[in-house]
Parts: sequence; structure tokens; C-alpha cells
Amino acid sequence: MRRFRDRTDAGRRLAVALAGYAGRDAVVLALPRGGVPVAAEVATALHAPLDLVLVRKIGLPDQPELAMGAVVDGAAPIVVRNADILALGHVDKAAFDTACRRELAEIERRRARYIGARPRAPIAGRVVIVVDDGIATGATVKAALEAVRQRGPTELVLAVPVAPADALAELTPEVDACVCLLTPEPFGAIGYFYDDFTQVTDGAVEAALARCPVARPGADQRA
Repeated sequence: MRRFRDRTDAGRRLAVALAGYAGRDAVVLALPRGGVPVAAEVATALHAPLDLVLVRKIGLPDQPELAMGAVVDGAAPIVVRNADILALGHVDKAAFDTACRRELAEIERRRARYIGARPRAPIAGRVVIVVDDGIATGATVKAALEAVRQRGPTELVLAVPVAPADALAELTPEVDACVCLLTPEPFGAIGYFYDDFTQVTDGAVEAALARCPVARPGADQRA
């Protein structure tokens, strides 16, 4: 079974598959925290700015790793519900809304820490590559893609190292192109396909963003 050494290795291999986007005024958007080290390698290889999609999985109360939905930050937060998982977990609206508010609070914390006064990468009229370290159910990524699409990219690309084929099939209509290096069956969990799947720290996210700055408005984006 093919595996990745760690997220950096996965990002470098993903960057090779995305080499055709070099020179196309692309911007790379990562799903924090796990997607950031992967995306940083892609952004570095493509000489593209790196920014974040602040999205959070909403896990089942007794199985937090199983997504019953996801929420994306914004003036009007985008919420995606996974009806099958909600039914499986017998989760009512009140419980879901409580979990959603908790994840929005974490998004606010991350925005303050990771972004602060950092300029945001312009999205409208550009090629946008959304990167995560892998896909399980697809709920989190779907919410992120919906939010990014609303910001008017000319082309929306999903790029991940590993995902189950059925989840990719559901996400493909949401994007203009999809790049995935591994689609193993049976799937299991994302971490099965990494030798090192250590949790990414806040400090690692900040360091990756510092490596791949976004030009301030009026500056030469190629600088």
C-alpha cells in the first residue's frame, strides 16, 4: 500500500501533480490545521500565495471524528449538514446548532491567531486550489468549496493526497478539476496512509503562512 512519510512529503508529491498550474496566477487555500503543511509545499512550488479557508467539521457528540456537518466562516456562515450521519446519530436540531456554535467560536479563535492583520489573498478572477491533507466523508471540504465558489474564482481546483473514491465522486461536481494521488479501497481513515500523522500545531500553521506571504493591495503579486 502506498503511503506518505508525512504531510510535507504529501505536499511535495501533490505539487508535482499540480505543476501545470504554475504561472497561472493561482492562489492556494488550505484547510487548517492539517491541510496547511500540505498546501505550503504546493504554494512554494507554484510560487503562489497561501491563504486559509476557515472551516470546521461538526462531529457527532459521541464520535467527534465522524462529521455530521461542517461550517465555514463568513458574514453569513455556510453550514453543510450530513443527513445520513445525523439520522444515524439521532441528533436533533438543538444539538446540531449547539455544536455548530462551538465550532464557530473555534473558527474565530483561529482567525485572530492565524490571520490577524495579515492581508487576504484575492480570489475573484483567479485560479484557486483548495488543499487538505485528505478527505474522509467530504462534508468539511464540501462546505469549504461552496464558500470559495461564492467568491468568484475563474477556476476552482480541489487537491488532496488521499480520499475514498465515493467521496471524490460526490465532490467532483463542485469543482472544475480534482487532483487526488491515492484513492484506496477499503479506505479506513486518512491517518492510515501517513507514517507520521501527528496533529499540526498552531505554531506550525503560523510558520507555514510566514513562508508563503500574500502581497498587500497595490504590491506586485509576483514579488
